[in-house]
Amino acid sequence: MAESRPLVTDPAAAIRYGVDIGGTKIELVACDATMAVRYRRRIDTPQHSYEAFLDGVVALVQTADAELGAACDAVGMGLPGIRDRASGRQVSSNVPALTGRRVGEDLRARLRRPLYLGNDCQCFALSEAYGGAAAGYPSMFGATIGTGAGGGFCVDGRLIAGGNGIAGEWGHWTVSAALLAQHQLPLLDCACGLRGCVERYVSGGGLARIHRQLGGEELDAIALDARAAQGDARAMRALEIHHDLLGHSLAALVLALDPHVIVLGGGLSKSEALFRAMPAAVARHLFEGVHVPPILPPAFGDAGGARGAALLARQHGPS
Repeated sequence: MAESRPLVTDPAAAIRYGVDIGGTKIELVACDATMAVRYRRRIDTPQHSYEAFLDGVVALVQTADAELGAACDAVGMGLPGIRDRASGRQVSSNVPALTGRRVGEDLRARLRRPLYLGNDCQCFALSEAYGGAAAGYPSMFGATIGTGAGGGFCVDGRLIAGGNGIAGEWGHWTVSAALLAQHQLPLLDCACGLRGCVERYVSGGGLARIHRQLGGEELDAIALDARAAQGDARAMRALEIHHDLLGHSLAALVLALDPHVIVLGGGLSKSEALFRAMPAAVARHLFEGVHVPPILPPAFGDAGGARGAALLARQHGPS
């Protein structure tokens, strides 16, 4: 089912579209020259039919053209997973229909306008760097923590994607074996093919798994926060372990990139307890003289990925 919220817009304005491809929804936003979102529309993500996926994206763009009264010059798109730059094929995608497909090539042929591709987590970071929670900071890292863990690194409001386009994939760094032993956690396989990846422990599913490892049932972060606030010892311990693991991984980011600010996004960023705990949790894993940067909630929430995709089109597309 589609959801549409068109707003009054000036067709002469420098509109850019951003399309965020999620596991359950595809969202298109139209941003004006100030990067304000002037239009938004969503559809469900076709999971298994590639043709249905292409048709859905094309229909979103064409509908936006019709409702806004003018076609935009360029489209940005945030895709889940990794794109092999040599072949242009998507790999490690959480949308089965996209795996192994040349999404960019096929959509450019249908849309007949420039299309700029990025990773969905990188688009989140870019949005927060440009007019978001990290506005005004020389550098930032945007870390998303939800069903997985990913992110992006921006300098002076521009995304640093790296040679493979994977800069910011901190979710696939390896958790310290000593830390796993300290918290009596098993070494887990990851869908990426590696073992002990950070996202297996710090994601929403990772937190639920830690609570289950302690003898509890699977609960999300908000439910665990509520139980911990009521004095539930098991919930408190699960959050303590999770915060320590997340603090260790964010400390590694500080040592590797030294961002001026970290913005947390994804489902777990709705946990107020997480933001209270993080400064001390990160500091425990840094040596003397290294300061923890501000760790902030996102300014744009779940609209950030699509807005960041529109920023890709603005920064790299026609002026």
